[in-house]
Amino acid sequence: MNITPSIARKTHFLGSKIRSLRKQSGLTLEDLSVRCIQIDAQTAPSVSYLSLIETGKRIPSEGLLKLFANIFQKDMEWFLDDNIQIEDGKQEQSGSKGASFSLEPKFLFSDNLLQTSIPELLSQTGTNGRQFAHILIRSYQEKHQNQFPDIERAAEEIGKKRFPLSIQDILDLYKTVDLKVKFFQRDPFVTRNDSGYEIRTLFRSFFDPPNTVILNRQLELEPRRMKYDLSAYLGHKVLHNGDGLVSSHATGGELGGSPQPDSQTGDKVRQEDILYAWRNFECSFFAGALLCPRQPFRHYLAREAYNVHAYDKIDLTAGVYMRRMTCVSPYKHWHYFDAFQPGFLRAVYRGNGIPMPWGNMRMGMDPCRQWAVFRLLDQPQIKKPLKQLSLLMSGNDLHLYSCVSQRIKDAAQNSHVVSAGIDLIPALENQGIDSREFCESVRDYALQHESTKDIPQHITNPLNLVSKILNISWVSEGLSNPIQIICPRSSNCPKETACEDQPKRGKKVSWLNEIKQEILTELN
Repeated sequence: MNITPSIARKTHFLGSKIRSLRKQSGLTLEDLSVRCIQIDAQTAPSVSYLSLIETGKRIPSEGLLKLFANIFQKDMEWFLDDNIQIEDGKQEQSGSKGASFSLEPKFLFSDNLLQTSIPELLSQTGTNGRQFAHILIRSYQEKHQNQFPDIERAAEEIGKKRFPLSIQDILDLYKTVDLKVKFFQRDPFVTRNDSGYEIRTLFRSFFDPPNTVILNRQLELEPRRMKYDLSAYLGHKVLHNGDGLVSSHATGGELGGSPQPDSQTGDKVRQEDILYAWRNFECSFFAGALLCPRQPFRHYLAREAYNVHAYDKIDLTAGVYMRRMTCVSPYKHWHYFDAFQPGFLRAVYRGNGIPMPWGNMRMGMDPCRQWAVFRLLDQPQIKKPLKQLSLLMSGNDLHLYSCVSQRIKDAAQNSHVVSAGIDLIPALENQGIDSREFCESVRDYALQHESTKDIPQHITNPLNLVSKILNISWVSEGLSNPIQIICPRSSNCPKETACEDQPKRGKKVSWLNEIKQEILTELN
C-alpha cells in the first residue's frame, strides 16, 4: 500500500529519524535490510532503497513505515513531522563537538539552493569570501582533529625529522629543491585589519614563482618568524611545485594570514578565495610539521610537561609552539585562540568543541570577559602567562576547561594573546570520575567562593591526578588561581550578579508566545 498524500506531507524529517535510530542500534544498512526481511520479506527494502529513504530521496510506503515502527518499537506517528526531534547517535568519528544541525528537510538543502543562499547570507552578515573560506577550512581541520598525515609525511621526508632546525638548516633544504632567497627593505606601516581597526602591519615576505622567496630584511631581527616564513614557502614548493598560488605573509592581525596581492575584499565568494585559503593552511601546517616533527616534538613536550616557556629553548615563536601542541599531543581535546585587541581572532582551533568566545571571527557584541584570553586583553599589565581553570555554564550544560594564555608581540610590535587549552571532562571520565557530578561540585563551590584561591581537595585532587597522567603541568598550576565561571555570551551570565554589572535577567520568553497565551486564555 502506498503512503497517503496527507502523510507524505509530514515526512520531511523521516529519513534522518530512521538513520538516527539505525545508528543508535549499531546497525548497518545491510543489517537493517536483513531485519526487515526476517519480519516481512515481501515489504522489506533493499540496501540501496534504504539509503535513498535515509537521504530523503524516497518516501517509504505505509507498510514499510509500519515495519520500521515494529523494528524500532516506535509509534508510526513518531516518524512524522509532528515530532521533529532527531536524536543523534554516536558520532561516526572523533571530531569537533561544536554546534551543528541536520540538513533537513533535504529539499531545502539542495546544492542549487545552498549555492544561492550562502552568498546572500554572507552579504547580509558582512562576511567576505576569504573569511568564509577560513570558516570552511577550520571546520574541516576540527573534524579531523588537526591530523593531516600526508602533509606530515611530506615535511618529514624533506626535513628527516631533524629537531630543532636553524635558519641555515632550512636554507640548506632550499638548495635541495632549487629555491632561492632575495631580500627587500620595508618598514612597518599603519593599515586597517578585517574589523576596520588601525593596526601596525609589516609586509614580511612573498613567493615569486617558480623558485624565489623574497623576504623583508626586518625579519633578520625576527629569526623565529623568518624560520616560519622560510618553512611555509618550502612547503609551497614541496606540495605545489612553486606554482605561486599562495598568499604573501604580513603581520598585523589579518584573518588567517594575508590575502593574495590581487585580492578584492568584496562580499562575493570566489573560487580563488577557497583555493588560496586551503593552500595557505597546507603551507602553514607543513611549516609546523617541519619545525616540530611529530615524534621528536612530542618527546620534547613530554620532557617539558608542556611548559609554555619551552618554545624559547628551541627558538620558535609561541604561536607555532602552542598550535603544534594541538596536533602532536596524545590527548586530542584541545583548543587554541590567537586574539588581538579589542577582541578579534586571527586564528582559532576548537578540536574539543569549545564555543567561540566571540560571535564571529571579527568582533562579538557581548563576549564574556572572564575567558582567559579576554582577561589578558583587558589587563595589559599582566605580563606572565595566565593559567586558568574555567567552568563553562551554558543552560543546563557544564563544561570544564584548563588553559594557558600569554601576551606576546608580533613582528610589527602589535600586542596579542595566544591561548591553548584542553577539555578536562574526557580525562576525568577516563579515570572513572562522574564528570557531571564533578562539574556540579565545581559550579557550587565557584558560585559561592568567587575570587578565592583556596580550592578544596575534592576538586584539586582529581585535577592534579589528571594533570600528572596527561603530563600537562599548567593544569595543576592553574589550581593556584580562582576558578572562573565563563559563559558563551555575557547576556547569558549565570551568576546572580552579572560580570558586566548588569542584574541577572529572567528567563527570556518570546513576547509573541506571551501574547498568544493571553489570547488563548481570553478565548477560553
